[in-house]
Amino acid sequence: MSVTGAVERASYVLLRIGNRRFALPSRGIVELAPPVRLHDFPHSSKFVAGVIVRRGRIVPVYDVAPLLTGRESPLHRFYLIANLAFGADEEASAIPVTGECELASGDVTERADDDPDYFSGKLSVNEEAVNVLNLEALVAAGAERAAALQGARA
Repeated sequence: MSVTGAVERASYVLLRIGNRRFALPSRGIVELAPPVRLHDFPHSSKFVAGVIVRRGRIVPVYDVAPLLTGRESPLHRFYLIANLAFGADEEASAIPVTGECELASGDVTERADDDPDYFSGKLSVNEEAVNVLNLEALVAAGAERAAALQGARA
């Protein structure tokens, strides 16, 4: 495990998923939406929890809790909406979060070699090291995990 010096100091949104805290760079965050109706539809991946309608747009909701915490998401939650890059395109996407979010800034160190690819580093906040999420990598890892689980069941 190797961790080097500070990479960048920027603004981050601290969020809670289950009982763990994570951080996301604030530059890609669109909004924190209140608990709204999650529209479920028949599909083959448990990773896609459904969609929400926000500001006239259909926003997919990705359930990242099993990947990050090993547990299902709680029923009552907010939705953190961020712009995700899919190739050359950007799409608003949401992840369920537990409770409210807060804004913080601090030094981010590079991720350790044994950290998953969806962690881009650690943010130091009040003497706590919070994993910074790479949302695009997290969604890709969740989709791969869901496909592998689906293939194992078949």
